[in-house]
Amino acid sequence: MQITIEYCVPCGYLPRATEAQTRLLEEFGNALEGVTLKTGRKGVFSFTADGEEIYAKPAEFDIDAIVADVREKIGPVEGVQPEGRDLLMGKKH
Repeated sequence: MQITIEYCVPCGYLPRATEAQTRLLEEFGNALEGVTLKTGRKGVFSFTADGEEIYAKPAEFDIDAIVADVREKIGPVEGVQPEGRDLLMGKKH
């Protein structure tokens, strides 16, 4: 699955877009083909999964809901479990 995050450059959505990109890559790793950032204008902030819109502003942004939607679409993910991912990312000692 390819996810594209289109964000408004003048609005300053880059930090939110990169945080979402990181979260999706941490959650799903190799189960995704990639998470691409695409520059935009006019207040755009949207997520598509294989061309299907899964989030678009002005809806309330909820990364947990986006992650759940992606999880539903790709099914069970093999590999590092959340606890192991946290250890790899240095979040737990």
